[in-house]
Amino acid sequence: MTIHYPNGTQYQPHSANRPMHTNASLVKHGGRGMTLEQEINESNQYYLAHDIAVIHKKPTPIQIVKVDYPKRSAAVIREAYFRQASTTDYNGIYRGRYIDFDAKETKETTRFPLDNFHQHQVEHMRSCLKQGGICFGLVKFVTLDQLYLLKATDLIKYWDAQENGNGRKSIPLSAFEASAIPIKYSLNPIIAYLDAVDQLI
Repeated sequence: MTIHYPNGTQYQPHSANRPMHTNASLVKHGGRGMTLEQEINESNQYYLAHDIAVIHKKPTPIQIVKVDYPKRSAAVIREAYFRQASTTDYNGIYRGRYIDFDAKETKETTRFPLDNFHQHQVEHMRSCLKQGGICFGLVKFVTLDQLYLLKATDLIKYWDAQENGNGRKSIPLSAFEASAIPIKYSLNPIIAYLDAVDQLI
């Protein structure tokens, strides 16, 4: 199936940017082998079931333009377009505060390339921050098996420096180690990322 953004560019599935944990040495959490998105979704289910927070993955509306019917009982979408540019992956409410964030994975071991984010995502975070929302990125260095909460303010600082030609096109791992909030894996929830959010409230 081919899906296009509103500007006509072709959508690359999340699997291209969010690879499965295929190396057995990377799967240290009960052999789950999940993507970061799957881990967050399970964690959100735990938070919801225990009345801790209501946070969901945002649905992305699409316009279907081509459908095949190989069987009467089944339809196959062949081409579709996003009706609007996506913002971030997740939003909801926690402790009376609006939460908005995106999840990213990289195989890099020394840096996080800024092109993992899109301009409209950064501008969305900037707008949410102006309204008092809590915004961040959950960034996983897959090869290192390290997960961090990157504050939107820090992301925006690096993004603006890059846009102005005064900064690099990536955030070094050392910057994550110095100012991002590390997140450890646990049993319930798998990713206790709201513990890190508590440090932002």
